[in-house]
Amino acid sequence: MEIRTRFAPSPTGYMHIGNLRTALYEYLIAKSQGGKFILRIEDTDQGRKVDGAVDVIYNTLKMTGLQHDEGPDVGGDYGPYVQSERMGMYMDYALQLVEKGKAYYCFCTKERLDSLKASNEHGDAFARYDRHCLSLSQEEIEANLAAGKPFVIRQLMPNEGTTTFEDVVYGSITVDNSELDDQILIKSDGFPTYNFANVVDDHTMKITHVVRGSEYLSSTPKYNLLYDAFGWEAPTYIHLPPVMRDAQHKLSKRHGDKSFEDLINEGYLVDAIMNYIALLGWSPSDNQEIFTMDELIKKFNISGISKSPSIFDIKKLTWMNGEYIKAMDFDKFYELAESRLKDAVKTPGVDLKFIAQLLKTRLETLNDIAEMVDFVDKLPEYSTDLYVHKKMKTTPEIALKALKAVVPVLEAHEDWTNDSLYECLMGLAKSMEFKNGQILWPVRTALSGKPSSPGGATELAVILGKEETIRRIEEGIKLLEAAE
Repeated sequence: MEIRTRFAPSPTGYMHIGNLRTALYEYLIAKSQGGKFILRIEDTDQGRKVDGAVDVIYNTLKMTGLQHDEGPDVGGDYGPYVQSERMGMYMDYALQLVEKGKAYYCFCTKERLDSLKASNEHGDAFARYDRHCLSLSQEEIEANLAAGKPFVIRQLMPNEGTTTFEDVVYGSITVDNSELDDQILIKSDGFPTYNFANVVDDHTMKITHVVRGSEYLSSTPKYNLLYDAFGWEAPTYIHLPPVMRDAQHKLSKRHGDKSFEDLINEGYLVDAIMNYIALLGWSPSDNQEIFTMDELIKKFNISGISKSPSIFDIKKLTWMNGEYIKAMDFDKFYELAESRLKDAVKTPGVDLKFIAQLLKTRLETLNDIAEMVDFVDKLPEYSTDLYVHKKMKTTPEIALKALKAVVPVLEAHEDWTNDSLYECLMGLAKSMEFKNGQILWPVRTALSGKPSSPGGATELAVILGKEETIRRIEEGIKLLEAAE
């Protein structure tokens, strides 16, 4: 049997992390077993539809490499792949259930349904439907339909017994049928509900594995009863635990948690994001943490999915992102970094590729670039405290002596390359009986005015050029002298 999974997002805006993780797991389940990954757009809730949201879905899947085998844009044998384009079939299937006695017309008004909630003796937020319309005669039903009276179609749930289903992650789950409400299948506007359209689409598209969040566990008995009512085989269920902001709260865009698009805008790499998301609820059989997509496909196994919630740790993602940047081919890295470097460095003649080479092993995100190179165009104001470094054994007094000695040496030096400048300054340190750091740290500080920089003293000198290097060192001398 061919494994077929589907990613079925609603076009409601951004791509949140939990939704993207579901898509990734569906993709890995299919591809790890040589199956098909299908994209279906679920737009039955027209009130929540957001303009441009479908493009967000397409762009995200393209960026992440989750290439779907079938979908609205690529076609396939089981289309259409947009629910609003499948409208005719949902009513047909609902009427089949009516004929079988598994569903029924309901003509109750909104006012009557509201009164049921208001009269709920337990004070619950929702009162079950009382099956008022189940007893309507065929004549009454036909008269209501002929009069154009608004209606919904409800699923007739069993009153007794239990419904059991198996979930790969959570095991065997049983619910009492008496707890199940007669859910609506077709709404008064003719659109199917999410629960009904899902079942019809999954069956007609031959979906074998349904992957979704654990919040749908409570709805799954209703899905199974629909499969039973039609005489269809239910798919394999894989419910995923939630992705949490902390131990108590789920990730939520409303509370400022980041979407995939936010992370990209903040300078995180797509491959690092996907690698990290793969580990939110799934553990490989070994301790490997860094995976290419091909490696994930080879190693992914459903048995590695945990039922425990996962906490989204931005620090762990940031670390992983830095590892990806370090391991990246330089040309690919420069392609990503170039625009940011050009925005941050306006000084003409600066070798941006040289800066990129220095940055590559020091960055955590691409957005760190601007802050790390802002000293190139303009030396920031800084305190003489910056010249103090215990490890380098520097003080303002030592720094002043070092910088005064450095100026004439650099003025006379002609080979303005990193190796040559380093050799020059090391020679000066030796002649002054200074430790190397007692020369290099003051120079680095005078050139950057920052506690950290993309390179050491001589590398910064190469970036800035001879004239600007000497000018900044002289500014450092003035600052130190003024503080004495």
